[in-house]
Amino acid sequence: MAPSSLPQTPPSAVVIVLFLLFSTALLCESRLSLDYYSKTCPSFTKIMQDTITNKQITSPTTAAGALRLFFHDCLPNGCDGSILISSTAFNKAERDADINLSLPGDPFDLIVRAKTALELACPNTVSCSDILAVATRDLVTMLGGPYYNVYLGRKDSRVSSASSLEGKLPKPTMSMSQLINLFSSSGFTVQEMVALSGAHTIGFSHCKEFSSNISNDTHYNPRFAQALKQACSGYPNNPTLSVFNDIMTPNKFDNLYYQNLPKGLGLLESDHGLYGDPRTKPFVELYARDQNKFFQDFAKAMQKLSVYGIKTGRRGEIRHRCDAVN
Repeated sequence: MAPSSLPQTPPSAVVIVLFLLFSTALLCESRLSLDYYSKTCPSFTKIMQDTITNKQITSPTTAAGALRLFFHDCLPNGCDGSILISSTAFNKAERDADINLSLPGDPFDLIVRAKTALELACPNTVSCSDILAVATRDLVTMLGGPYYNVYLGRKDSRVSSASSLEGKLPKPTMSMSQLINLFSSSGFTVQEMVALSGAHTIGFSHCKEFSSNISNDTHYNPRFAQALKQACSGYPNNPTLSVFNDIMTPNKFDNLYYQNLPKGLGLLESDHGLYGDPRTKPFVELYARDQNKFFQDFAKAMQKLSVYGIKTGRRGEIRHRCDAVN
């Protein structure tokens, strides 16, 4: 049979087939899964667990710091590890934005340690954003909080800009309407916002974030207000002075944060606002009396936050170092 008599595939059909194959490849590449590293990095889980345990034992404030770091990475522009990138002479990165200057160093150190170990075992395989997401979940669980699934396969952002955070992270002085609008703009309900606020059951806040309100805010328990004034009396000369967010069980993930609010034991103005606003008060009361419900809703909200705005496939990269783009 002469070559000219062979059936010819129309060029348009070839284009369609190639497009479908390309689309399928992209879909497979971008799909998250719980066992994403089971074949490419079988030691992922053990390395993470060992690194996290060692760091938390030596630096017990790591858990609260990681939770805050995760939140500050994910809510503004998605969970892409952009908070981890260091500034350069040509770019002021997210971690150096004014609102992030109080982020503690321990969680950054944890991510560096985990990334170093994983690069030795599985070079150029595990993303920094996946490391942060898993570390946060495991640390919350270590302090008695709920376990939730973390789907893996995120890619890391290639950029990080301090200016991109403007108006995208909550501030202690924001009104409840401002906070609700901020979370709503990222797709989170009022109840999810209140559940996520329960992260204040661990960790601490610097005196500069609330000292100016102690005398003016009538929601403070009087004895608590007096104790805060005393604890923060030297903060103008020592900006590192801080107070636990939950003075009752500061190192345990539980629902006492919500139980503290009706008693005037909330630390920040935004904490008081949760109990004082009719849109949020019912959820505060719900979580105060039902820790299981708080854990359930916190886990769901964290799982939702952990996949918010993520980069997958060719939209991101696997950074060789978490503090610098490749």
